[in-house]
Amino acid sequence: MAYYVGVDLGATNVRAVVGDETASVLGADTRETPRGPTGIAVTEAVLEVVRTACRAAGIEPHAVVAAGIGSIGPLDLAAGVVDGPANLPDSVERIPLVGPVSQLLETEDVYLHNDTNAGVIGERFHAERNPDDMVYLTISSGIGAGVAVDGEVLSGWDGNAGEVGHMTIDPSGFMTCGCGLDGHWEAYCSGNNIPTYARALHAEDPVETSLPIDDPAFTAADVFAAADTDAFADHVVTQLAHWNAMGIASVIHAYAPLVVSVGGAVALNNPARVLDPVREKLADMVFINVPEIRLTELGDEVVVEGALASALTRGTGDRTRVDSPP
Repeated sequence: MAYYVGVDLGATNVRAVVGDETASVLGADTRETPRGPTGIAVTEAVLEVVRTACRAAGIEPHAVVAAGIGSIGPLDLAAGVVDGPANLPDSVERIPLVGPVSQLLETEDVYLHNDTNAGVIGERFHAERNPDDMVYLTISSGIGAGVAVDGEVLSGWDGNAGEVGHMTIDPSGFMTCGCGLDGHWEAYCSGNNIPTYARALHAEDPVETSLPIDDPAFTAADVFAAADTDAFADHVVTQLAHWNAMGIASVIHAYAPLVVSVGGAVALNNPARVLDPVREKLADMVFINVPEIRLTELGDEVVVEGALASALTRGTGDRTRVDSPP
């Protein structure tokens, strides 16, 4: 039997799974992502979850044939590292990944992707039809996309393609994104920014609302929970649907996918309020064929499942390219 490893390195948690040639998970481990003091501490956490997942699967690390890694960015693919991650302390400047994982597993077949590319690899691998043209879109603390066109996953020269959350959807620049630029999709619709957007709308029109606008603990979950019972919350949700539809329509025009699979906490926790309005709007906004818009069936496991599928399929998610070791 051949064994494969998938790793999901997020800003909050790092997890690893060991699977066989059918992508059945045989062992797993998860722990919190270290906040420093340097990137080496994060590397060590990655190596430890891999070791623990291997023990849970009853194998030694050197028995693994190949590994896939889905990671926060930005990436330096040539060096196999995360370079200056935005959601970790400034002291975490550089996180070596490919070299240390390769050394631990004694294999050169280690595939590094940003997390949304790992997501689209997982979606392709587990999809009933294994579509060559699809997008995995995450609407979570940030917004990003993994894209496959003609069966090839688009990584970009440095591994950072798919930053669609930083597309400008509002030329007026009403909201400023966390990156410092104005009018980006992520500034309006990401989980981190929905409360800020709601406050800005309320400042323009301070109507009565049950939302805890002035509470520092005010969250996106509060907005969705109050919808249907609070007119202002309904207004915010309607505006979010408008911006999400604009962003998704732009992604469709750019890549012509057959399927847009959506994940991330905002979408997974509020599928009807996030996706149903987008489906209703797209026919009037898209010039080309309107793809299927669906919620990912892989849930929170989409990145680690994609990383495992990457290890099996030489980084593609194409089931016809499942590795066949000697």
